[in-house]
Amino acid sequence: MALAGCIGTTEEGEGSDDAYTIGMVDSLSGSLADFGERNQNAKELALEHINEIGVKDQDLEIIVEDSESTSQQGVSAAQKLVNQDNVPFVIGAVGSGVSMSIYESVIEGTGVVQLSQSSTGLDLTDQPDLLRMSPSGRTQSIALADIIAEDGYDEVAATYINDDFGVSLFDAFEEAYDGDIVYDSAHDGEGSSYSSLVSSMDGSGADAWLCITYQSEFATMVNDMYSGGYEPQLYGADSNRGDSVLEGTPEGSMDGMKLVEPAAPEDQDNYQEFAAAFEEEYGESPTAWSAFAYDCVVTAALSIQAADEFTGEALSEVVRDVTRPEGEEVFTYEEAHEILADDGTADDIDYQGVSGPIDFDENGDPRGSLVVMEVQDHDYASIEFRES
Repeated sequence: MALAGCIGTTEEGEGSDDAYTIGMVDSLSGSLADFGERNQNAKELALEHINEIGVKDQDLEIIVEDSESTSQQGVSAAQKLVNQDNVPFVIGAVGSGVSMSIYESVIEGTGVVQLSQSSTGLDLTDQPDLLRMSPSGRTQSIALADIIAEDGYDEVAATYINDDFGVSLFDAFEEAYDGDIVYDSAHDGEGSSYSSLVSSMDGSGADAWLCITYQSEFATMVNDMYSGGYEPQLYGADSNRGDSVLEGTPEGSMDGMKLVEPAAPEDQDNYQEFAAAFEEEYGESPTAWSAFAYDCVVTAALSIQAADEFTGEALSEVVRDVTRPEGEEVFTYEEAHEILADDGTADDIDYQGVSGPIDFDENGDPRGSLVVMEVQDHDYASIEFRES
């Protein structure tokens, strides 16, 4: 389902008649739709800010396709964008497994730039041409191992979604945790019940339970825990958190749970300006994921402004450089555009995103920081920030 945009082009150095068109694969439906809704709001806000100024005197437009939060549909969406719409730059996707499938099946070897807005799986580091705005989940796994130990638990029962994201985060946790993992089991997605799994976790005798999974799966687990009368100390990763989890579980069923997720620099002026605009437009506060999506769009626009041609090959040559510290620090698209439009190059700017310094490394990974969330009165509260 395409939401917006015009037909792309392969003409070098040109977009359409009045716009440069890129693509975006997002979770508009399925188990990661909570992320997708925030991404779309942030994308629209970024386009508004960019198109007030322009990209080489044209607009930026984005064709959006729904991955339905699955690899199969994500690949189909990316194929449409690359092969039919001829976009040279694809933002996508949300799930790490979806992003990897898109890269391996559609993007690799084409020259098209892929920049994921919300993928944290460790395996993406092994594909340096697959960029991502959110930091590697390895940082979350290490933080979770530290927090569980700091909370006094030397035993943990763990379960993780059986895909690249879940397996890689659990492997990193297992490597970092000094205590005993007395039970661990992968689980499949979209289960109608996980009662047998949570019963086994309870039977392990561990008081601390680590669940690395997605929102719909986790809500089902919590309901099974509640029905079974189990009251463990819960821990989880960014993918567990969402309004749909709160809405789909009983009041008090998760209170005290701790989650770790990437953080945005809330004390930074450009983040505060972004947050104020987001709240005015949508009536709610943005999350770090909103900031990542916003920065993906701005980075794409700056790459187009800095590149010699509107081709994947030309964009790939500058997409890292517009965020690297060799250039002058700029905190908005307007500041960066002013330098580039005045005969500046990608090396002349260092875009400091609303999500914080980006600084893509040789593996396509950014810098980042973490926030520890706790469920209090059946809502999420920030209790601590940690450097990754």
